[in-house]
Amino acid sequence: MALYVLTITCIQISSFTSSPPSAAKVCTLQNSFHPSFVAKGDYVIGGIFPLHYNQEMPDLNGTYRALPVKCNGFDPRAFRWAQTMRLAVEEINQSADLLPNYTLGYKIFDSCAYPLTGQRAALAVLNGLNEDDSPMCQGASPLLAVIGESGSAQSIVVSRILQPFRIPMISYFSSCACFTDRREFPTFFRVIPNDDYQVKAIAQLLIRFNWTFVGLVRGDHEYGRFAIQGLLRELQGTKVCVAYQEIIPLLYNRKRALEIMEVMRSSSAKVVVVFSAEGEMTPFLRDYMTQNITGIQWVASEAWVTASVFTGSEFYPYLGGTIGFGIRKGHISRLSLYLQTVNPQLYPNNNLVKELWEALYGCNPSPVPGSQLPQCSGLESLLEQHSAYMNTSSPRVAYNVYKAVYAVAYSLHNLLLCQPGTGPFQNNSCAQSNNIHPWQLQYYLQQVKFNIAEEEVNFDLKGDSIPYYDILNWQRGTDGNIEFVNVGLFDGTKPAGEELVIQEDRIMWAGHQSEVPVSVCSASCLPGSRKAVRRGESVCCFNCVPCDSGKISNQTNSIDCTLCPEDFWSNNDRAACVPKKVEFLAYDSLGIALTVISVVGACLTIAVLAVFFYHRKTVIVRVNNSELSFFILCALTLCFLCSLLFIGEPTLWSCMLRHTAFSITFSLCISCILGKTLVVLAAFTATRPGDNIMKWLGPKQQRAIIFMSTLIQVAICAAWLIDAPPSPSPNTQYERSKIILECSVGSSIAFWCVLGYIGLQACLCFVLAFLARTLPGNFNEAKFITFSMLIFCAVWLAFIPAYISSPGNYADAVESFAILASSFGLLFCLFAPKCYIILLKPEKNTKQHLMGKEKY
Repeated sequence: MALYVLTITCIQISSFTSSPPSAAKVCTLQNSFHPSFVAKGDYVIGGIFPLHYNQEMPDLNGTYRALPVKCNGFDPRAFRWAQTMRLAVEEINQSADLLPNYTLGYKIFDSCAYPLTGQRAALAVLNGLNEDDSPMCQGASPLLAVIGESGSAQSIVVSRILQPFRIPMISYFSSCACFTDRREFPTFFRVIPNDDYQVKAIAQLLIRFNWTFVGLVRGDHEYGRFAIQGLLRELQGTKVCVAYQEIIPLLYNRKRALEIMEVMRSSSAKVVVVFSAEGEMTPFLRDYMTQNITGIQWVASEAWVTASVFTGSEFYPYLGGTIGFGIRKGHISRLSLYLQTVNPQLYPNNNLVKELWEALYGCNPSPVPGSQLPQCSGLESLLEQHSAYMNTSSPRVAYNVYKAVYAVAYSLHNLLLCQPGTGPFQNNSCAQSNNIHPWQLQYYLQQVKFNIAEEEVNFDLKGDSIPYYDILNWQRGTDGNIEFVNVGLFDGTKPAGEELVIQEDRIMWAGHQSEVPVSVCSASCLPGSRKAVRRGESVCCFNCVPCDSGKISNQTNSIDCTLCPEDFWSNNDRAACVPKKVEFLAYDSLGIALTVISVVGACLTIAVLAVFFYHRKTVIVRVNNSELSFFILCALTLCFLCSLLFIGEPTLWSCMLRHTAFSITFSLCISCILGKTLVVLAAFTATRPGDNIMKWLGPKQQRAIIFMSTLIQVAICAAWLIDAPPSPSPNTQYERSKIILECSVGSSIAFWCVLGYIGLQACLCFVLAFLARTLPGNFNEAKFITFSMLIFCAVWLAFIPAYISSPGNYADAVESFAILASSFGLLFCLFAPKCYIILLKPEKNTKQHLMGKEKY
């Protein structure tokens, strides 16, 4: 880098000359770098502008002195900025109110938008107005301040060179947040907002339009690095993820640029945020157009969002719809007329003016051997279509240059107004007007406050200005070229959340679309599902997984599903909790079927009872103990009707009645059958001589047996109801999506005691009947009792496992079915043979037949 240093204030070169050691030490200029524009004045300020946006590096093999960096790619926009500085100086010199009796001079150099050439310009600006005539290293430089630079990378270099001389520098376009460090950049000021505000604005923009997956591209310099770091800080804790980060080389490399473009093409991130300077973006975007990549929504930083080099109609298919934050525009009344005064006739020896004409008209105003361009007069009129140079309707960067020059002028004016004894320096002294030091001017620069074009200009303690941006959208103009349309603003002085104001209906997006583009890694998860992050990928890349049963998500892109309350369940869409369906053995298909069977069974029993009552005088009814038969039939009727208590919504009373009524009626029925079995067994035993057993089984004794047997069951049920009565209980464990309303038995011991007692009665009856099955006589019904008890026990033994494994309404159905099955078994086994004889074989309903040996 030292090969390109033009001059360093005082270089000892005795070792490079033949002068003896005692000879006077002299400073000599090692190289020459002439300013682009120069004007004399009482006080001189420097200006550094990127008048070219590309460079050609010389051979750096070190075997010979390298040639200077060659700058190419003339930038009419930056040339306009330089002319704005000249205009501002001329206005100040002509003003009777600002710096009267004093004039400002200037030296303007080209940085070529590159730190190395920016360093060359900074070193050159430190010398006098005319390097050829100025004695070297004699006295302080008359330079008081520097207006520059545009790129942050160049400004860092320039600022560090100026720091030892304590020369203040006012940048018109360097927004890097790194300049807020007053220890590293103590003499730096700027009239452009700090990038911390810009990245905050861009983050709010991404969040506002729900761009959750974006690409980041930056230049290879401090501006890009600090901007990306700031943006990533702002995006922390938000839903925005970064798909990729790419760097455009400072010295443009087409191969690397094509690699970046391939990443952009293949990524699902359709929004790309770019922090880069115009000089780097120009070759990059030209190559981008050759790759025919479309559909990218560019978000531009202030460094290139107003770059006129991209306003041609050929850029619109690829850059149309670009949105970004531009620095605040202003108004410079004389700028347009002043720019028109610049022509090759007025500046015949200025190469930059010649390059301007070549860029605007494609012609050469002076004959050059070997030139491929046609010759022109140099007096051509500057027209509005030369927007790269003549765009003065809404100056932004040029307006910043204008403000920076006036800031120096007002500060110098205030310095010269100082009265001895009231000054801010040692012993209340003032600066001497004929020997002003740059650090003295910096003091007043820090304090300056003035209005220009209805805007207040001042600097905070870090040298920053008021944070304000216009939101610009690149739209197609009437002539097909790109126009920068103001669609909103960002005011950093407003309260949090109110800074960003956007007129969305005025925005035209990429691809000439009016709808906001989508830039996501994964489509949003609708309510009813949740996000499941893909392994090894960004949190914005996810799969949508439906919520589990019983859980819901009622928002888009839910991270997790919420469990429904105990009495609620998720709907089919898993988007809302609805009350659980309450199920019980209702009067639906199953309930109606059981009801019909129950009623039919009760009716059949009543019919049999009627038949028996009508034929109560007949032999078969009388022989089979008509009284006990009537008891059994009444008990069976109640057993059939008990099953109805198991159908319908369980209530406290129905729960208490269903088990107790069932157990007592069945106990009564089995007690009657037990009594009948004892009578049959005793009847045959009493036929033997000396037996007197029948006197113990008379009608009273039979009633007592029935009563006592039933009373035991009543006592068990009473104790059950007193201690832990059955009650309705919602069962949410068996099927979580429903509430099964069932009757809790209250006391399992009591429940199984009730069933056990009935089982004990049935087993005893079965054993006695089995013993009496072979006794003679056509009226012996022990065999029918045996068979009925066998069916009864089989049904209830099968009931136990079925009941335990069946929940809720199914358990009620199982129990109801067991009651009906066992009741029908008793009814048909005990009374079907008798009804057959009574109704269909009346000839057998005689005493002779019953006393005979014929069996029926």
